[in-house]
Amino acid sequence: MSRTRIVCTIGPCSLAEPMLRGLCDAGMGIARLNGSHADLDWHRNAIREIRRVAPDVPILLDIPGRKIRTLQLAHEPSFAAGEEIVLTTGTDHAGGAKVPVNYPDLHADLKPGDTVLADDGTLRFTVARIEGRDIHCRAETAGTLRSRKGINVPFVTLNTPQVTDRDRQMIAFASEHGIDFIGLSFVESAAHIEAFRKLIGGNTPRIVAKVENQGGMDNAAEIAASADAVMIDRGDLSVETSLHDVALRQKRIIAAARAHGRPVIVATEMLHTMIQNSFPTKAEVSDITNAVLDGCAATMLSGETAIGAYPVESVRLMRAVTDAAEIHAQGEFDQDAVALGNSIPEVIGRVIPMMCRALPITKIVAITRSGFAARMIAVRRPRQPILAVSDDAAAARSFNLIAGTTGVHSDFPFPASSIDHIGRVLEMLWRRGLLVESDLVLTTGVVYPRPGSRMNAVQINHVLDLVASLGWRP
Repeated sequence: MSRTRIVCTIGPCSLAEPMLRGLCDAGMGIARLNGSHADLDWHRNAIREIRRVAPDVPILLDIPGRKIRTLQLAHEPSFAAGEEIVLTTGTDHAGGAKVPVNYPDLHADLKPGDTVLADDGTLRFTVARIEGRDIHCRAETAGTLRSRKGINVPFVTLNTPQVTDRDRQMIAFASEHGIDFIGLSFVESAAHIEAFRKLIGGNTPRIVAKVENQGGMDNAAEIAASADAVMIDRGDLSVETSLHDVALRQKRIIAAARAHGRPVIVATEMLHTMIQNSFPTKAEVSDITNAVLDGCAATMLSGETAIGAYPVESVRLMRAVTDAAEIHAQGEFDQDAVALGNSIPEVIGRVIPMMCRALPITKIVAITRSGFAARMIAVRRPRQPILAVSDDAAAARSFNLIAGTTGVHSDFPFPASSIDHIGRVLEMLWRRGLLVESDLVLTTGVVYPRPGSRMNAVQINHVLDLVASLGWRP
């Protein structure tokens, strides 16, 4: 089974049933809807179609959030370098004389000399003057400013609210239609995530926090701890911070997320040339490979599958590249792994002392008839005392010869058809004062024994938790 999931953005070219089935067959693992484009009626229909054609595929709805965009334009202005273009927070314009944006206070947050970027930084403007709601900009590059394109103002503090009215509408829509994940733009703190979690009022939709500016970079660890998953939007990240080290920032975000066990989606221009061409560049193949080697859980296609000419081919190509990277990575892991042994008890016997050195474990309990478990652990010299428990009194006495081990006789037999005796042994040790409530205890033994089976189970518990959850009474 392929480990790396492929997130496919569903758009005009991919919503029809044959195309959805083609994407699934090629390797689509998650269907993404971009809430910044189209209206809710379109998204409602898209959700219905995805659920009908691919009912087991989770849906991610990216909501606009704090991202600034141009509005839908009747006229998309083209300009040369040095020409003036006027952005406005007034909504009664359609791109002819002025280009409206969706953030109503942008004119108040900017000042002359500030840099304004558009369309993932491909268009650059400098603010010349501000007149009322109109922001007069000098174009530093030639180009065309199109509808629904992102606007970035790096190094400018915006007074956008954490949760907008549009966000509330989108969250209600997502909850109503059983959306699995929502993507939050420009997340900068755990508090931002928790504000949305409170608005959601439950466990679903789960939250994918998009790290795409310096605030998100600065607080990547707390964002990863609070979110359900993380997305690296490299388009906004590169223009909000810097282009030259975006690959390094990607590695840092993935490392922070993995430390908290959070899956990471790497997004933006992974196969951008395949929007129009049937074959990728070598750099794009390398980019996907490195994202997998960095440890991402998913790679994402945007325009490639939403509006591109080769959506299925893009997914098929991405699947082939991620699979090749996974095979390579797995080989590296296997080659670098410590030779722990080739049997269950041998491996567990080696791993338990490593766990005891890494965690604040205070005691080890080995539930063993013959003493094998205690011997295998003791030979690795853990610092913690070992309590070796047997239902054979003579065997229990003999365990006292094992280094660092105290033999304990259990007055009830160990069954072969259940694991009930594990809890009873721990309770017995607690009642005898051999375990106390402040202990963090590692317990090992054989569960469901058959001839030759040994030491196939490990538990780690706070004794205080066992007392509370199992209702032990003095």
